[in-house]
Amino acid sequence: MRKRDDNAGILALISAWNEAATIGGIVAAVRPRLPVLVIDDGSTDGTAAAARAAGARVLSHPANLRKGAALKTGFAWALQNGYQAVVTLDADGQHDPADLDALLRAYRRGAGDLIIGERDFSQMPWPNRFSTPLGSKLLSWALGRPITDDQSGFRLLTRRFLERADLKSTGYEMEVEMIWEAIRLGMPVAWVPIRTIYFPDRKSGFRPVRDSLLFLKMVLRIRRERLRQERASGCEASAGGSAESREAG
Repeated sequence: MRKRDDNAGILALISAWNEAATIGGIVAAVRPRLPVLVIDDGSTDGTAAAARAAGARVLSHPANLRKGAALKTGFAWALQNGYQAVVTLDADGQHDPADLDALLRAYRRGAGDLIIGERDFSQMPWPNRFSTPLGSKLLSWALGRPITDDQSGFRLLTRRFLERADLKSTGYEMEVEMIWEAIRLGMPVAWVPIRTIYFPDRKSGFRPVRDSLLFLKMVLRIRRERLRQERASGCEASAGGSAESREAG
C-alpha cells in the first residue's frame, strides 16, 4: 500500500443514540483534525441538535436501527462524497479524540485497510475484563489467526475496504464482521494502542444477552466461511497440480 501524506479526504464518523450529554464535546475535540459526520440513530434527547451546535454534519434515522445500521448509513455517505478513509469512534466518551493521531499515523504509513484501536484489557472493569478478551479469543479461533482486540469501535477503514466489503449485520456484531471481511478480501488489518476508558455506570446500547448471542452467531458464521474458503483454495491448488502433472506426462 502506498503511503499517505496528510489527513485530507478522511472523515470522522460517530454513531449516536441518546448521547446529548457527551456528543458536543467529542465533536468539538475531533473537528480540529477531521470533518465530522454524526448519525443520530433515532435519539429522543437532543443528540442531533447538540452535534450540529458543535459543528458536525448530522444525518438522522427516524428510529433506532442499531449501531451497525448507523455505521452503514455513514459509510454510504462517505463514499458518495468522495472520502478516502473513515474513522469511527463512539459518542459516549470512551474513545479519546487525542488517539486519532495514532490511527492517522498508521494510515499515512500504509499500515492497513482496517486499522483498529487496541485497548488494554487489564484496565477494564469487571465483567469486561473477562468478556472482551474472551471475545477476541473466540474470533481468533474462528479465523485461525490471533486477533488482539475484536470489539474496539475506534477504527479506520479505507475507501478500498468500504467499496469491496459486504457488511450485512446491523448491530454490534458488525465490528467482528469487518475483521472477517478484510481478511476474506486479502486486505491488511493492523492494531494501534489507544487509551482504555470505561464508565461502568453509563447506560449502554449493548444488550448483553441478545448481542452476545448475535456475536456468537457471527463467530460461527465466520468460522464456517473461513473453512469453506480454505477448502475451495485447496481444491483449486490440487486441481492445478493435477493439470501440471498431466502436462508433464
